[in-house]
Amino acid sequence: MGVGKSTVGQILAATLEFDFLDTDRSIEAKTGRRISDIFEHEGESAFRDMETQLISELETSSGRVISTGGGCIVRSENLASLRRHSLIVCLWASPSTIYERVRHQTHRPLLQTSDSLAKIKELLELRRPSYQEADILVGVDFRGASDTARHVAGSFRRLQMSLSPTAPPRVAPLTMTIPS
Repeated sequence: MGVGKSTVGQILAATLEFDFLDTDRSIEAKTGRRISDIFEHEGESAFRDMETQLISELETSSGRVISTGGGCIVRSENLASLRRHSLIVCLWASPSTIYERVRHQTHRPLLQTSDSLAKIKELLELRRPSYQEADILVGVDFRGASDTARHVAGSFRRLQMSLSPTAPPRVAPLTMTIPS
């Protein structure tokens, strides 16, 4: 939410010569509806169910950067699924940075409240334990999208180079997931 995951994900995918998939855009394409409409008419739980189904379908994919919604890895089954086939990268920003980036946006259903900054703080605190499960945490308060993508690509390449041929698949990621 407001940390640049889609922009960073696209740059990262191009850098690594991977495909790019944004789970929100994919759900919108499958349903023919905007995420905000799904939230409004079916609720967050229905959206999260769609997200979980998509994450499950992606388990067999490789060579892909997946940009997920910030609440995605809060569901333990999503985190477990992604752990089986992905390097999980969490882009992190302070509540005030996120607020400044998203305060004029109307397409974020969870922030349609009288005090968006308080809601951002609440969501980050709620999601913090899940975000701390990421393989790589990257602070983006003072980093642009290109710099962030270079940093993540460098970390990914160093990890690949350090792996032994007998490393378990979990440690040999072919997919990178960026929740935020």
